[in-house]
Amino acid sequence: MTGVPASAAGGTGRRPAPGAKLGAAAVNQASLWNIANILTMIRLVLVPGFVFLLLAEGGYDPAWRAWAWAAFAVAMITDIFDGHLARTYNLVTDFGKIADPIADKAIMGSALICLSWLGDLPWWVTGVILGRELGITLLRFWVIRYGVIPASRGGKMKTLAQGTAVGMYVLALTGPLATLRFWVMALAVVLTVLTGLDYIRQAVVLRRKGLAAERAST
Repeated sequence: MTGVPASAAGGTGRRPAPGAKLGAAAVNQASLWNIANILTMIRLVLVPGFVFLLLAEGGYDPAWRAWAWAAFAVAMITDIFDGHLARTYNLVTDFGKIADPIADKAIMGSALICLSWLGDLPWWVTGVILGRELGITLLRFWVIRYGVIPASRGGKMKTLAQGTAVGMYVLALTGPLATLRFWVMALAVVLTVLTGLDYIRQAVVLRRKGLAAERAST
């Protein structure tokens, strides 16, 4: 999958066992056209198709909304698998590092903006979620010289809640399910704000430690 010769696997000439994690040398040799990157590319291609399906026939046709939900669901599923495959089989590439978060924010951002434009979701909800995502991205760059802020369990719960809530809003739900999706979205917004504040705390702590280390070394 990565094009690494058998002799690189410990010098024994034997091929690694199926499913085994590849060595560190494979990271630099991972092909751009590996399965993880292909899944990321599929997610990027799905974005305009998803927008078209969601807005077709004025954006209120249940059948078109169901197709839009299917496209959104595929995008969310590929998001889970591409990261897992890249880490497990050392298929990490510079393209993947850049394209993966872009694809994530593109599909989620387009869904939120379209739903607010259709009047299904308040604009302030879209503003809070997208503002948080942009702010945390900028925050990571601000402190990257001192270290990396790892993804937290709360952040993963936030992503799951957002994906579930947005998926429910994409579908033309009525009755109790429409009420349920309101509360799922409320949970997603709360987790978005709380995890955002936690990332800010981590960034401040990381920067203070980094500055202290720099002063100690001078």
